[in-house]
Amino acid sequence: MTPLQAATRETFWTIGPVGKAAFYWLAVVAILVFLYGVYARFAAYARGSEDPRDRLSDLPGRVIGATKTVLANENQFDGDLYTGVMHTFVLWGFLVLLVATTILGIDIDLYRPLTGESFWVGDFYLAYQFAVDAFGLLFVVGVGMAAYRRYRQREGRLWGKHTSFEDDAFVWTLFLLGVGGFVVEGVSMVGQPGRATETVSFVGMALATGLESAGLTAAGAEAIYGVLWWSHSLLAFAFVAWIPYAKPFHMISSFANVVARDEKAGARLPNVPADLDHTNAESLDDFTWKELMDGDACTKCGRCTDACPADTVGRNLDPRNVILDLKSYRESVSDDPVAGSGGGGGPAATDGGTVPIVADEGGVIDAESMKSCMSCMACMDACPVDIEHLTSFTKMNRQLVDEGAVDSNLQDVFQDVMQKGNTFGDSQATRGDWADDLDGVEVPDARETEVEYLWYVGDYPSFDDRNKKVARALARLFDEADVSFGILFDDEKTDGNDIRRIGEEFLYLELAGHHVETFADCEFENIVCTDPHSYNTIKNEYPEVDFAEFADDPMMPFEREEPWNAEGAVDVFHWTQVVEELVEAGRLGLSGDELDYTVTYHDPCHLGRYNDEYEAPRELIRATGADLHEMPRSRDDSFCCGGGGGGLWTEHEEEVKPSEERLREAVEDTDAGASIEKFVVACPMCTTMFEDGRKTGDFEDQIEIVDVAELLIEAVEVGS
Repeated sequence: MTPLQAATRETFWTIGPVGKAAFYWLAVVAILVFLYGVYARFAAYARGSEDPRDRLSDLPGRVIGATKTVLANENQFDGDLYTGVMHTFVLWGFLVLLVATTILGIDIDLYRPLTGESFWVGDFYLAYQFAVDAFGLLFVVGVGMAAYRRYRQREGRLWGKHTSFEDDAFVWTLFLLGVGGFVVEGVSMVGQPGRATETVSFVGMALATGLESAGLTAAGAEAIYGVLWWSHSLLAFAFVAWIPYAKPFHMISSFANVVARDEKAGARLPNVPADLDHTNAESLDDFTWKELMDGDACTKCGRCTDACPADTVGRNLDPRNVILDLKSYRESVSDDPVAGSGGGGGPAATDGGTVPIVADEGGVIDAESMKSCMSCMACMDACPVDIEHLTSFTKMNRQLVDEGAVDSNLQDVFQDVMQKGNTFGDSQATRGDWADDLDGVEVPDARETEVEYLWYVGDYPSFDDRNKKVARALARLFDEADVSFGILFDDEKTDGNDIRRIGEEFLYLELAGHHVETFADCEFENIVCTDPHSYNTIKNEYPEVDFAEFADDPMMPFEREEPWNAEGAVDVFHWTQVVEELVEAGRLGLSGDELDYTVTYHDPCHLGRYNDEYEAPRELIRATGADLHEMPRSRDDSFCCGGGGGGLWTEHEEEVKPSEERLREAVEDTDAGASIEKFVVACPMCTTMFEDGRKTGDFEDQIEIVDVAELLIEAVEVGS
């Protein structure tokens, strides 16, 4: 047998029969403790309420998709190269070491007893040793990168009220396991002269050379090897047993969270049942198993808080703390032996019993935190483990509405919508008056005329003087392109998207029921919306409403029982998507050089993050000839204007308004800087918020707010 064919090593070098028996006994104990902990965790989720989404449909496909996402570390790389590299090194190093340990166990405990020989020899052994050293080194480097970021940037997003000993223990345990494995390997190579040619174990060889230079002899190595080997083994067993009881469990729960994710979470909220005994967030029993699992999946990375515009401008909202506060409270009241070990910093049950989930004072979550949320979904987009913050946040907002604990301004909005059908409190009879001043352009009534596009105009383009200009510009664009369109006039009411996200679910249901019954009385092919908020709820949420469940409720002003557009027969568009096709078809006669403005564009949350439409508005801006410069935070990283989630109707204590911060970014951080002439938007709510921020932030002399439709109609006029 050649040396290459003979290449192998003794697994339990210097470890006698008693030591081997103790090793296997401890291994069994560690695995059993691990399995019980995992079982207890998932059993606790099962005690949560039923989730309205079928999160386990096509489970094999979900698992495959989640595996690709996790192994590629694509969520970690999103916007943070350092974290992506660090996590890739740690994950792949850990997995390869785990697989290597499993392979060795198969060889020792199964293959050898059955065949009397070993496959852990020769070329396979050498390839195995090289892989272990290579990925083990990546693992140590990755953990080192994690430690550097955590302790070098102590004021960074990794630190907060839930930072605790378990975070330090997790990092240092991984580091000691990685380094300890190499130390054991290096000492072993010094003590076993036969491994002197095992150059594939390049890390171990380098350590062995260093140890020998420091004076370690073969006899010395043999003497200390057992102590080092047992230290490493005991730490490994302790880590395995500890996984389900603290932060390391995210390695399992995060993967499960990605498997169970709802691709449209946030864009479509779960429905409330008609059950009169139903509560929203009165207790932990109201949270679904997925919402409970969100807490355990959280790695405390702080990306959600870093991305949150409410937190950025100084409002009382830290998305990470909300999720972890709920987790800490659950652990404090749980009778499960697994709970109570993680996190710290959160509220606990009082001696008198449970505390309210959300309240102005004394709740698990401060009501002001929920009122501060803009429903922009930045937290969810930033989260690498698919925590669905907005679902839980809306649940708590619904609870506040049920209890009447709502801002007085919002109460007025609810009253206006209930009595007048719009958030302005104006007469519905005047809803279509914006169309009177259109210089000969006729706006047809979709209730009386068959049209291709039923145009849902929305509250702000109908009643707000500034946004009426946008509605008129869009009407003229439709007319110029000879589009068959019509509106609902006084039968159009508030769409309900933001009413719902504030927590007024039943008012939303009334609005949805009214609209789908109105749609049923009209003849049209598609729906086109001015406002991305309307676009979102009509497209994603109206088809989800179970009207039959509420049809017998005398408080509901609709009789419909069938779902609306469940099969997607009616296409719902944002107007930029429709007009982009018109421009591409040459129906607006644009040559692409009509305007020479230097502009930047703000992605509306409900068009971008909610519905992944980023290109249509940009193509329209370019079609005018304007020179478009992107802001640093654009597309899915766009910074909310502050109008979502009821922010349009409320005042908050904040260091600077979100709209002011966004305009500052446009004129200071964008490549074109002070040369930016126009701040282009594609959402009436954004127009309103930025016009306000332009005044309060003293930007009136620096930049102009203009809708894409206004830019387009100017280009059409110039080119005609």
